[in-house]
Amino acid sequence: MNRVVLHALPDYDRAGCEAALQTLLEPLGGMKAYVQAGQRVLIKPNMLAAKAPEKAVTTHPEIVRAVIRAVQQAGGEAWVGDSPGVGSCRQVARKCGILAVVEETGARLAPFVDCRPASSPPASFQHLEIACEVLDADLVINLPKLKTHQIMGLTCAVKNLFGAVVGMRKPQLHLQAGSDKALFARMLLDLADHLKPALSIVDAVVAMEGDGPGSGDPVAVGTLLAGESPLAVDAAALELLGLRTEDCWTQKIAREQELPGATLKDVELVGAAPASLRPQHFRPAKATDVSFGVPAFLHQRLRRSLSALPALDANCCTGCGLCVEHCPPQAMALQNHRPHIDLNRCIGCFCCQELCPRGAILTRQGLLLRLSRFFGLGR
Repeated sequence: MNRVVLHALPDYDRAGCEAALQTLLEPLGGMKAYVQAGQRVLIKPNMLAAKAPEKAVTTHPEIVRAVIRAVQQAGGEAWVGDSPGVGSCRQVARKCGILAVVEETGARLAPFVDCRPASSPPASFQHLEIACEVLDADLVINLPKLKTHQIMGLTCAVKNLFGAVVGMRKPQLHLQAGSDKALFARMLLDLADHLKPALSIVDAVVAMEGDGPGSGDPVAVGTLLAGESPLAVDAAALELLGLRTEDCWTQKIAREQELPGATLKDVELVGAAPASLRPQHFRPAKATDVSFGVPAFLHQRLRRSLSALPALDANCCTGCGLCVEHCPPQAMALQNHRPHIDLNRCIGCFCCQELCPRGAILTRQGLLLRLSRFFGLGR
């Protein structure tokens, strides 16, 4: 259950991807250990936004192709689907190269549009609706891109499953969690446990560092990871990047809950050693808050000093209004064709930054937060 395999893959050469995937899955029994003839297999890549593959925002199409072919060779019917943050699934799939792969392989694109309430929603959710394609699949293969995440620290196998929540229901869940990152992390963990993908296969050939998941920078890591437990896969990904459990909120909360796979001691690593594949330099996401013992009653008064909030880069902004449209607490409005942020209403979810097609939303850290990082007191 907690076995994770790592395998080196230097680039996205088509034949190399297919060979590497086969080698990667061998210690897990191969794709045929999971897929039976005639089964509908939902492949869930990261299709956050309509960005070209080299931007490292989405799962690379050659990794998607390799997984589709492996599913088909095992006798399964391959469906590829997601619910992008901005734009339709087809538009995003076309721009990031996945639609061409789906059409060339004879797989089926499955846009997440319709959804159904979860029969028994996890305790952390007031209400949970999941894409029908996910619920109707015989099994789900989770296919994340390894990226930094401005709020959670890292988006990998656990966070990628948030795409099973359709459209504007995602901002509603952000609003439900508010500024409580621990609550949002618990929601993500409960969702992953509820969905239970058969496999999680991570595209870390070119990952993202810095201001992920939509505005960071590509960084060569040259690795594929695979495992059954999303938590165990994320633990291995943190080790691969040289990050700590505390650098990823889902892992941090999972450790507090003593969930299997939360830390590396729970994980059986197979294949290449993470340290041998680790990039020489990896820039984590910026810290977005710190408390260092400040009493709770002072947090609100000192919020702008203790935390990071979004800020507009007017030189990059085109006034498209996507950030305003997708702001969960409706803390943004267009004024003179530029978004204005009401920082008193902002919950610091950074959905605006995540979905901005121009990278025009910056992370502005408060003074005390910047000082905490300088003196090594922050995350």
